[in-house]
Amino acid sequence: MSNLQQRVIAAIVGVFLILIAIWYSDWTCALLFLVISALTQIEFYRLLGLDGNQPLTYYGTLVGSLIVVLTFLVEKGFINEQAYYLICPAANMIFLIKLYKKRDAKPFTNIGFTFLGIIYVAVPFALMNVIALRGGNYHPWLIFGCLLLLWASDIGAYFAGTKFGRRKLFARVSPKKSWEGSVGGAIAAGIIALLLGIFSPELTAWQWYCIGAIIVVTGTYGDLVESLFKRSIAIKDSGSSIPGHGGFLDRFDGLLLAAPFIVTFLKIFT
Repeated sequence: MSNLQQRVIAAIVGVFLILIAIWYSDWTCALLFLVISALTQIEFYRLLGLDGNQPLTYYGTLVGSLIVVLTFLVEKGFINEQAYYLICPAANMIFLIKLYKKRDAKPFTNIGFTFLGIIYVAVPFALMNVIALRGGNYHPWLIFGCLLLLWASDIGAYFAGTKFGRRKLFARVSPKKSWEGSVGGAIAAGIIALLLGIFSPELTAWQWYCIGAIIVVTGTYGDLVESLFKRSIAIKDSGSSIPGHGGFLDRFDGLLLAAPFIVTFLKIFT
């Protein structure tokens, strides 16, 4: 199969599974984010290992998963916000574990990379639970809308860039990305934002437009940041877990940068 055929088939299967998890219940939605977060974080650490680094792959992922789980339970109201203090001793154990790693030539560098995996990957997925459970109630349309805007931006940018791409957006980091692709992604996301403003009960039209703009801008930068990371370790794709799409980091790079901005907007303006 061609790369495009693989992308389409993988996208259909992936979207189907994600939609089932989102619409079935808040618990399955939270489980979805937990699994994707853990797989993406492990992938991130594995890539660092290719460059000779030694982050605490499994313990770092465990701490990241703890953050995702605690965020869900706090937002659901099952536990008090004081439970977040559990993150402090769990994270500080990273220093103690590295203290006993005798074969690590650069322990503090790898401590930093371990924390980076938690901040860069796990925290944004934890914030998706904040979006889903805004006000203590589950809002599947809100999660679905954000993902739909992200997908529309990616698809619009891909086809517009393939067909019309001439002017490089950020040639030093990602030679294939173009201004024409970015415009195509913005148009596609704008159409979805318009439809969400009409049919979605969660937010007003202007709020969906703002979230769409946030996703277009931060999603693009998220992709560029991940491209910068891959370029720094001289690889093309973050993995081969998703046929035609690369790895989980390739697929969710835009969401990692967009989630904090979306949560900030929702907390301040809605």
